[in-house]
Amino acid sequence: MNTKNSTEDLSFLQLADSFFPTGLYSTSNGLEALYYTKKVNPKCIAELVELFLQQQVGPSDCTALGNAYEYVKNSDLQGLVLTDQTVYSMKTIEEVRIASVRSGTQLLKCIYSFAKKKKILENYVQVVNEGNASGTYPVALAVSAWSLGIEKYRAGMMLLYGFTVSMIGAALRLGLVQHFEAQKIIHHLKPRILKSLWDNIDRPLSDMWQFAPALDILQMKHEQMVSKMFIT
Repeated sequence: MNTKNSTEDLSFLQLADSFFPTGLYSTSNGLEALYYTKKVNPKCIAELVELFLQQQVGPSDCTALGNAYEYVKNSDLQGLVLTDQTVYSMKTIEEVRIASVRSGTQLLKCIYSFAKKKKILENYVQVVNEGNASGTYPVALAVSAWSLGIEKYRAGMMLLYGFTVSMIGAALRLGLVQHFEAQKIIHHLKPRILKSLWDNIDRPLSDMWQFAPALDILQMKHEQMVSKMFIT
């Protein structure tokens, strides 16, 4: 029995679990605003998640995670901070920026409380605490995954799957789908998740992009809501 691999596998499950306190379960990425239009159905939800994966989360967050992982692997703090600043600047909706930073810093605090204190982890936590980096979620996840021995591609899969589940979970809590329906949508989206992973995980930082005006408008509408269940 390979204990080292078993521990890494368990760490992968630990970080991927919704029980892990990052706050992702409290985000809907604008789905809540769409809910009030009364024009949402399960097919629409699946298409919305696909659009996010293809046009926003994949080419921005997944690309950021891939680059951050390489920088942390090479103990390149400057590159790590650059990636953090770049992905932060690309999140044009304030509510989304705040949510990414909140989830990222919460993830770092939790990991730092029990993971082996590797130098790059300590240095990144320090620059975040000093305000010289934001601690965005994809960069924090890359640092955390590396610290626990989780390889880059699994970390990317975790990011994209976690985003998908957070949106489908929001749809469930809004009463737009039932449990079996939700699992069916997640299963349907598996090829899209993998395509987004392989299209973006090794993309250079200079090629990071996102373009989804309709999603931006949807998130802006949620930001302007007075009463809401979700933070995005």
